Amino acid sequence: MSQTQMMKGILDGCLLAIIRGKEVYGYEMAERLSEYGFGEVSEGTIYPLLMRMQREGLVSSIKKASTAGPKRKYYSLTDKGHEELEAFLERWKRLEKSVNEAIRQETKEGSEGSA
Repeated sequence: MSQTQMMKGILDGCLLAIIRGKEVYGYEMAERLSEYGFGEVSEGTIYPLLMRMQREGLVSSIKKASTAGPKRKYYSLTDKGHEELEAFLERWKRLEKSVNEAIRQETKEGSEGSA
């Protein structure tokens, strides 16, 4: 799996988590991801993911008036989106545990796995 593919899957889960709490628009998601350390993620990356998630029935959107210009498209999770987020969180827990264990075991002082 390439870094881009891995990041896409992680971003999907992060976007679902961000949207879970309330209706959110794209720029706000980009700002939140930046706050969490995903500074390199642009709106140009986020919007195609959101459009795909909408086609898959994970999110819905509604345009609302903005005090700062044109209408904004706000996203919210569907029931299917909530289910997908829960599935992502379970996958993430397993992956995180496996990665942490591999790193812990393979980077121990004097590990036989080291060259």
